[in-house]
Amino acid sequence: MEQSDLLIDAFGRLPQAVRRAVHGLDAAALNHRPYPAGNSISWLVWHLARSEDAQVAPLAGHEQAWTAEDWYGRVGLPLAVDDTGYGHDSAQVAAVQVPSADVLLAYYEAVHSRTAAFVSGVTGGDLDSVVDTAWDPPVTLGVRLVSILGDGLEHVGQAAYLRGMILASRA
Repeated sequence: MEQSDLLIDAFGRLPQAVRRAVHGLDAAALNHRPYPAGNSISWLVWHLARSEDAQVAPLAGHEQAWTAEDWYGRVGLPLAVDDTGYGHDSAQVAAVQVPSADVLLAYYEAVHSRTAAFVSGVTGGDLDSVVDTAWDPPVTLGVRLVSILGDGLEHVGQAAYLRGMILASRA
């Protein structure tokens, strides 16, 4: 198996998990916070997509889908264009309100298609290249990709758990 095949498979698991987490939920469920400082499904999926977009785009040498395809305008959140959700306080989390699952899915799928295109060309030698010297030790492409994937899987798992809580409370 080539490294790119492994990366395509790993990142390829996220879209289906995102779809399962948001499928059939109305805006009230998507935007529901389980407690006052908790994250909503909307925030979790938006942050997952924004983080992947903001980190993969510079690695691939292109503009983020958020701005290049005007997802910033289409999603219409009252946040700065470069906001990814890192360090959000409760009020900022509360500001992430979406009208439907469709917009979350469409944005994530746009991000995923860019990620899949990038990782399809990654070679073993590429994985050892340093992409961030701000850390000690410096971060390689391989480490960064694993970090992006780990964060994405964590957030989609949280969204799936929250979905289960919401659906159980409606039963």
